[in-house]
Amino acid sequence: MTTMTSKPGQALVNREQSLHFLRQMLRIRRFEEKSAELYSAMKIRGFLHLYIGEEAVAVGVTEALGSDDAVVATYREHGHAMSRGMSMAAIMAEMYGKIDGCCRGRGGSMHLFDVEHRLYGGNAIVAGGLPVAVGLALADQMQNKKSVTCCCFGEGAMAEGEFHEAMNLAALWQLPVLFVCENNFYAMGTALQLSESVVDLTSKAAAYAVPTATVDGMDVIAVAEAAEKASDTVRETGGPFFLECRTYRFRPHSMFDPGLYRSRQEVEGWKQRCPIISLIRRLKDKGWIDDPGLERLEGEIATEIDSAVDFAEQSEWESVEDLTRFVYSDAGAN
Repeated sequence: MTTMTSKPGQALVNREQSLHFLRQMLRIRRFEEKSAELYSAMKIRGFLHLYIGEEAVAVGVTEALGSDDAVVATYREHGHAMSRGMSMAAIMAEMYGKIDGCCRGRGGSMHLFDVEHRLYGGNAIVAGGLPVAVGLALADQMQNKKSVTCCCFGEGAMAEGEFHEAMNLAALWQLPVLFVCENNFYAMGTALQLSESVVDLTSKAAAYAVPTATVDGMDVIAVAEAAEKASDTVRETGGPFFLECRTYRFRPHSMFDPGLYRSRQEVEGWKQRCPIISLIRRLKDKGWIDDPGLERLEGEIATEIDSAVDFAEQSEWESVEDLTRFVYSDAGAN
């Protein structure tokens, strides 16, 4: 059994790739901040779980995936959806509950789905995406496809039975699943060391003879490098791989969470490692971006977000007559 610990990404791959990473992380950060604003204005209802602070994971991991690969995520999946190629407009309209949303407004923030980009959720159930990922990988294997199914989940999911069942089957049947644990150290409001007797998460995957690696989830370059190695291993062996990304959410678990279980000092300490600020600093050191260039990038993203909000505002509500569509089947009615 091989356990690898990924080192920080010391060298930026190249200017174009590095600027792409920055753009993607900024798009996610600014979109999330706008979503929080709209939620407070009651434009977005229901639940809202923000990805602020964790952007390097979604951006770095999805960079290692191809268009034929599948992604299964959790209820904190806006970043995965955008990194995967979904438009802000479709995501925002979905959160508004409008018919032009990716799920006709029926899924909301926690249930984004897009078959074109092979994004299969968005899942509100902790660990609920793990067996789905195993099923998708099994289907691809049975059809002799060389696709990888990437399943992202939090460390809290590893206390659930679905994690162990999924890991066991993936290893037993040698299924092409890239298991990505977004370890932000808090399952809702419970610290990892208070809920897990063993906090070395890789050891749990290794117990099923699954190769593992751990990476700094606040370093997008390191995540991209680790995810590429992990996905290459999956493609070469046809079997699973477990990648732990150690990250941190700067906001509470959800918009309803007062966040009293963490000290302000702890949160501020992690903010000093912000993946966006760190990458900007490295890009400036390389001379690959300056303040005017950063302002132009922020302006382009602000325009994209404004357009997405306008799209959601102008989209229609689904008609009452259509509310039973996709709920009951007409098959065999005649």
